Amino acid sequence: MQRRTSATHRDRRCWLALCLCVSAVSAAAAPSWQERLTAALAHIDAAPDGPRIGVYVRALGSGESASFQAEQSWYLASAVKVPVAVAVLRGIARGVYQLDTPVTLRADDYVDGAGSTNRQAVGAALPIRYLLEQMVIHSDNTASDMLIGLVGLAQVNAVTAEVAPGGFGPITRLAEVRRATYGQLVPAAHRLAGRELLMLRQQRDDSARLQYLARIVQVPVGDFRLATLGEAYDAYYATGLNAGRLDAYGELLAQLADGQLLPPTQTRYLLGLMERVVTGPQRIRAGLPAGARFAHKTGTQRGRFCDAGIVQPAGGTRVVVVACTRGELSLVRAERALREVGTALCRSGVLTQGVPDAPSCAIRPPALPAAGHADPP
Repeated sequence: MQRRTSATHRDRRCWLALCLCVSAVSAAAAPSWQERLTAALAHIDAAPDGPRIGVYVRALGSGESASFQAEQSWYLASAVKVPVAVAVLRGIARGVYQLDTPVTLRADDYVDGAGSTNRQAVGAALPIRYLLEQMVIHSDNTASDMLIGLVGLAQVNAVTAEVAPGGFGPITRLAEVRRATYGQLVPAAHRLAGRELLMLRQQRDDSARLQYLARIVQVPVGDFRLATLGEAYDAYYATGLNAGRLDAYGELLAQLADGQLLPPTQTRYLLGLMERVVTGPQRIRAGLPAGARFAHKTGTQRGRFCDAGIVQPAGGTRVVVVACTRGELSLVRAERALREVGTALCRSGVLTQGVPDAPSCAIRPPALPAAGHADPP
């Protein structure tokens, strides 16, 4: 009887050891959230009817990260407004000015884009609070240039240099983006006035813009250095202005989320503004699980679209995600790709406590029909 009992115990020990071995093999065989995510991103990037993408993701609790072409330089467009906001709020934290301090609108501040600031009259005194809300929530370019004028470009570029030395190209005023782009066509465009930039934007199409520009600078279109406005944008993008690596931008957001860039009051204020962003509702946000909060900033320009922010999933830890597209003029198709990035992020398990393909994650949207491109904002 003793021999049978010992054999039974031995059999049980072997069975338990076998179960543990099988469990370990299964765990080792299961792909990590990073592997699931990068495989999905490669699929999105390879779609024949979509743009090329770059993505950086970091789980702030564990520090684990995933990168897909994030080490390349990507044009950030209006995503550069986050370091502008940080520079302004640092001035407020130092007591240099307050949220209610007025800033005077100058004729040189006007630039096309979203928001209501460029409908204000020259000489209007607009509070910093209003300008920050317009810049972050509505991506108002005129408000951005007023705030850059307040703190100076040196302070703005000091933020990015501090966070990730060498990770960002120079940040410029938003009006200079337009002047530098049109300047690729004809050097005299570097002297365009703010109201002239607004009028150029209001022209019906690229051909009309070139004709209007020719009248302003008194140079025939045939004498322009490049034939199209699209070529001018490509030449501008090649300068590296307002561009950066996505992992560097992810570091910026991680330090903001962890309170390393601003004191607690200013950190809460900026993240609150970023949660109220109204631009890009069909980008990453559309692919996130229900109940997730997203403090983010979008960027939109011809053939260049971005979405970058901090996801706070219900019951989970915060995750930084930075995504940009290029090579696709269609806003609809670029936003679909960014929405798929949000879906892939959710289905990887990093937002759902390690559960891949959770029911709360959106399904992959169907293919879209061909669509025309959106004019640059």
